[in-house]
Order: sequence, then structure tokens, then C-alpha cells
Amino acid sequence: MIHHEIKSQLAKLLATEDLVVENKYVETAQFNVHTRVLTLPVWEKASSQVYDMLVAHEVGHALFTPDSDWFKDRKISPQFVNIVEDVRIEKMMKRRYAGITKTFYRGYKELSDEDFFCIENDDINKMNLADKANLYFKIGSFVDIDFNSQERVLIQKISDTETFDDVLDVAEELYKYCKQQQEMKTKTDDLQVQGGQSEGEDQPETDSQESTSSVSDGTNEAPESNDYDSDEFDSEEPTDSDSYGGTENDDELEVSTAQNLEDALKDLASNQGWENVYLELPKLKLDEVIIPNSEIHSRFNEWDEWAEERLETTKDEFFASADDEFKKFKKSAQKEVNYLVKEFECKKAADSYARATTARTGVLDCSKLHTYKYNEDLFRKVTTLADGKNHGLVFVLDWSGSMGSVLQDTLKQLFNLMWFCKKVSIPFEVYAFTNEYPKPNNGYSSADYAYTRREGLICVNPWFSMMNIFTSKTKLKELEQQMLNFYRLSWGMNRWGGVLIPTGLGLSGTPLNEAFITLHQIIPQFKQENKVQKVQCVVLSDGEAGGMKYHREVKRHWEEEPYLGVGAVQSNAFLRNRKTGNTYSFDGEWWQMSDVFLRDLRDSFTDVNFIGIRVLESRDAGGFIRRYTGWGSNFEKIQKVWKKERAFALHNAGYQKYFALSANALANDSEFDVDDGATKAKIKSAFAKSLKSKKMNKKVLGEFIELIA
Repeated sequence: MIHHEIKSQLAKLLATEDLVVENKYVETAQFNVHTRVLTLPVWEKASSQVYDMLVAHEVGHALFTPDSDWFKDRKISPQFVNIVEDVRIEKMMKRRYAGITKTFYRGYKELSDEDFFCIENDDINKMNLADKANLYFKIGSFVDIDFNSQERVLIQKISDTETFDDVLDVAEELYKYCKQQQEMKTKTDDLQVQGGQSEGEDQPETDSQESTSSVSDGTNEAPESNDYDSDEFDSEEPTDSDSYGGTENDDELEVSTAQNLEDALKDLASNQGWENVYLELPKLKLDEVIIPNSEIHSRFNEWDEWAEERLETTKDEFFASADDEFKKFKKSAQKEVNYLVKEFECKKAADSYARATTARTGVLDCSKLHTYKYNEDLFRKVTTLADGKNHGLVFVLDWSGSMGSVLQDTLKQLFNLMWFCKKVSIPFEVYAFTNEYPKPNNGYSSADYAYTRREGLICVNPWFSMMNIFTSKTKLKELEQQMLNFYRLSWGMNRWGGVLIPTGLGLSGTPLNEAFITLHQIIPQFKQENKVQKVQCVVLSDGEAGGMKYHREVKRHWEEEPYLGVGAVQSNAFLRNRKTGNTYSFDGEWWQMSDVFLRDLRDSFTDVNFIGIRVLESRDAGGFIRRYTGWGSNFEKIQKVWKKERAFALHNAGYQKYFALSANALANDSEFDVDDGATKAKIKSAFAKSLKSKKMNKKVLGEFIELIA
């Protein structure tokens, strides 16, 4: 079975340009010179070598056939122009890619063997010159074709074409020659009919018949009276019959072999199945998608109003328990933060010294002068450390409803990373994706979309937002107040539900795919604003995203004009990136849709590490692991690691590294804490539990530091 997207890659490689290839259920190939889109039929019945030949041929047209309205000035049959142009573009392709000569040879041999030109029962040498030329340049290695002297001149001219103007000139000559031969044959046939009516069926050949035969059989030169002279022909006054199309009663010249080939290739193309849909990402208006950090934290002012109206106490008194927990956590977290800093500095220094260079200065080292008798190296040396790259961190947090039970513990892990970044001066931005944040004109009119809609664009929900909940641009004191606000929020969610949630900060669905789309613009903006060279993008989620839609024209029978609606992205859809030239198929399981967007991100930003953190329930672990490993030994290996450490890392799941953390283990307090009067057994159990949790955190965080150092 032919993999059509692989053949698309072949077309793009041959084109060596920003060429877009689409495989669709169409009869013939098409190329739009304005959009640079090459549409290829789905030749399902073609062999691989024929497919390659056809792809190479169509790419040749895309590269070398100009977009011109030649038919306005030249009255030539398009079939004749196409025959000559086919020769030129295939010659140009062979000249550019020497190895493709074999592709054309093998492809046309198969077409010849299968009689795609329908010549098995015909005498080739009795065909008109256009048919003979078409066969000669395509399958001439496999059939015998004779030409007279006049024909050989034209064949050579066809072979020598270099420009499209050459093609038009030669095609015009070829057309006029075939037209002339057709008229001579018609006159001869008329004479034969007249002679048959007066003298009977069997008539002896006349001189006229003999001269005509000598031209048509391709073996003898024609008499001088019938020599083809293009200059003389061009000097004549044009008549209706000389122009393309002729008169209403004139028989049109046809190239039967070209038509036969076209019909046969149509049979190779499949017209069954879903039409392929090629989609692109919209360019978002970031100021309408990203909710600024200041606006997010202004929402917490609502607590001051609620304190008087609902709580009958002050905000600080109400959250006193939450504040104590936060202070305790902050104190204990310093050990893990310092561990991260130490690991980072060690790994960074090791990498720097590994790339260090040592050179002589040319200045004597006085401390070595006493060794001059046995040591020739008496000069000072200087060691140059290679400059490391500036780092930056973009963190994307799942703000969906299913995160409610682990949100507080997730924020603790996030805070560790933020304190670490502050200590080592790494700029960072933290976004939470949501569909709940209110906007001025939330709805589904065209004005509500944060981009200009058009057919073929992935649809981004107008309600989608990226909340900039934390940023390194804020001062440390202000940042810690913001962290305290979110700690209070997560504390209140676990105890009071939605009662104490400021407007817009409630948990929502899982627009993870929309977040991936937004990162295409967030990452370059982040790099530019912070002057960083290396970006780590961390995505934390506890589940998969839902399906996506795309904009398409919808025509309803009771309406005159179609309207721009939406349709679901299904297995017949492909994501196309014009910048990278890559195309990605959505033909997979529903959960693999996010993998498509992630692969597109990685190919777009090859200098960015994309790190995934998945909060995983124990009941979901087996199915999650199987998605990426199957049932083999690798599955069993990771299962053992999961059961032992309640954490593991995947390397083939879209991200550079995909960490899985147990939701239960994440919620365990890593501090060694027991009640007064506890038994030895309880103390031992608590201590072991504390060590296990610390070990897991250090392992995961250590691997993370290794990636960014």
C-alpha cells in the first residue's frame, strides 16, 4: 500500500521550495501557481515506481511551466503544447536530478507494458506526428517508431526546447505540420471515393497517392512539391482552417495517445472515500487571548468585598490557616530549591569546563623557571570557558475541573520551580489555560474570534484564554503575595467549592490543543522580550484535550450563498505548516490529536525543550503507559518503575521528556511529621513515607534540571 504523505514529501524534496502538496480524490493533478499548492490525485492503483514517476512529472510542471495566458496570442491546441512541454520539463528534471532518469524509465516501461497508450492493435507509423512524438519521448525505448526527414527535424526541435517560448514555437510548427498532413490525407481520401464511384472498387494507385504514402509511412522522403516549409507556411494569409479550432465543419486535430494516457491515469486515481482536508493554524491576536498578570490578580480584590458581605470577618483572618500552611511549605521547600540550584550550577559548570579551551599566552610563568632543564613548557596558560546560553522557562498549567483535587499540590511543585528560577535568574512566564475567563464580547459571532476566520483554519474557541498567573517581571515580594493568593484559592477550592472563587478563575475544560496553538506566538515573543537563547517549555496536565473543529464553507439547499461554518477535525484531516513544510496526519486515536500539535511545535522550534508533566491516577496508569509502549517488555519495565517509585519518564511521547507523577504521591506531604506520643511503628512508617516522597521529587526534579542545564 502506498503511503501518500511519503509521496508528498518526495514532491516537496524534488521541488526544493515552499511547495504545498495535497493528496485529494481528483482525476488529474493540478498546480496553483499563486498559492503554490500542488494537488495530486490519490493514485491508489498505481505501483510505487509509477507513482514516483507521476509525482516527478507534476513537480516538473510546478517548477518549470510558467503561469501565462499564452492561448490569448497563440492559436495552438493545448494538447500539442502539453506534448512538447512534457518533453522539456522532464528533461529539466533529469538535468537537475540525475537519479530520476531511472524513475522515468521504469515508470514509463510499466505504462508501456500495461498499454496505457492503447497502441497494442495500432500501427504507430501510420499515426500523425504529434502521436508519434508523444510516444517517442515517453516510451520510445520500448517501441519502434520511424520518422521521415521532415519529421526528424521537428523531433529534434522538440528535444532542443529550453524555454517555454521555444515550446510554443515548436508546438505551433508541429500543429501546422499535422494540419497539413491531415488536409492532404482528406484530399486523397476524397479522390479515392470519387474514383471508386466511377470505375469500381479496385483502383490503381495514382501518382498523388504514391506521394502521400511516402510521407505517411515514415520511410521515404516526400516529393519536393509536398516539402514542409515552416517559413513559407507562416507567410500565408491565415484562414479559418489554419487557426486553432478551425471552422465548425473542420475536423479537430486530436492526439489520441495523449488522451488515452490521460483516461488511463484517471482510472488509477481513486474517487472513493473521504476527501482529504488540509488545515492550518490561525495567527492569534495575543492581546485578546492572553489575560495580563495584573488583571488576573486584581480579581482577588473581590475577597475584600466578600469578607464583609459573606464571611463576617477580615480576609486575613479567614485565610489564617491557609497562610500558616503556605509559610510552613515555603520554609520546607527551601531545601528542595537549594538542591535544584546546586544541581543546576554543578551540571552547568561541568558542561562549561567540558567545552573549555586552553592556550599559551607567550608570557613566562616564573613559578616554572626552576624546571627549565627538563621542561620546555615554561609559559603561562589561559583557560577560556565557553559561554553558556541564556535560559528561559515557559510553564503551561492545566486549569481544568479535574485538577481540583490536586491543584494545591501541583502549585507547590510549580512554586519550587519558580523559586529556583528566581535564585538562578532565569526569566519565566506561567500561563493557565481556561475556557471560563469572561471577555467583553464572549460569543460565537465572527467578531468574537481572536483571529481573522477563513476556510481551512483550525478553530480556536472564542472563550479560550491563557491566564498569565505568574511572571518573573514582578518583584519578589509582589510575586510571593501572588503565590499566596493562588495558594489561598486552591485551599478554598478544597474546602468551600466555588464560594470563594474570584470571577473568571474557576476551573474549566481542557483546551490543551488551543494552548499548543498559542505557544507558536508566545515562545518567540518570550525569547525576544527576555533576550534568551534557550527556552524550556513545561506543560502540566492531568488529562487529554477534547476534539477540535475547523472553519469550512457550508452550503444549505435553502440558501443561495454558502456561509463560513465549522466542522469536526477527523481522520481525513491534515495539519499543514507552510514555514516548516511539514504535514501531519490526524489519522489516529482521539488522544493523539494533541501529539500532532506538539510535533508541529517541536518542528517549529527546534531549540526549545518541550517537557510534559502528567498527573496520573493509579487506575489510569496502565492504559496511559500502553498508549506509548504497547504490550511488550517495555510496558512491563515501566510498570515496575511506576509501582515502585510512583513516577516514570517517557521519551517517545511527543515531548523531549514526558514525566508521569502519581496524583496520590504528589499529595503526600514530604515533611517528616508525627503526632506526640506516636509509637515506634508509626514514627518508622512516617519517616519511610517522607524519604520516599523526597526521593521521587528529587529524581523527577533532578532529571528536569539535567535537561535545562
